[in-house]
Formats: sequence, C-alpha cells, structure tokens
Amino acid sequence: MPPNDRTGFMPKLKSKGAIKKRFKITKSGIAVVSRAGRGHYLAGKNGKQKRGLRKQIRLNSTWSKLIRPMMGA
Repeated sequence: MPPNDRTGFMPKLKSKGAIKKRFKITKSGIAVVSRAGRGHYLAGKNGKQKRGLRKQIRLNSTWSKLIRPMMGA
C-alpha cells in the first residue's frame, strides 16, 4: 500500500460551534445545558416557573456520549 493512500482513514470530526456554545461538559463527563424559555415573555410566567428555568439540565449518559464528540472533546 502506498504511504499516501488514505483508504480506510477516518478523519477527525469537526467540532460544532452551536454545540460548544450551548453545552458544557462536567468533570465527570456529563453534559449540562441551560433551559429554554428564558429569553422573553417572562411577564406571563409566575415566580415559581422562572426560578425553575434558572436550573440547568443534566443530560443522561447516552446524550452526553453523543454531545462529547461534537464539542471536540
């Protein structure tokens, strides 16, 4: 096989900027994301709803494994 033949070569995945912007990987490898619905129309939500929107969502291990390669990690 010639040295320049790249058949069977898997290229590196490009990291996705949209994913890097929205997700964070914890030290234990779990992906964390902010909740949707915090941008506007907050006057129609009560305080309990708005407090709940402050908390981050911790994704399960299956989703975290899918997100990690997209971040370039």
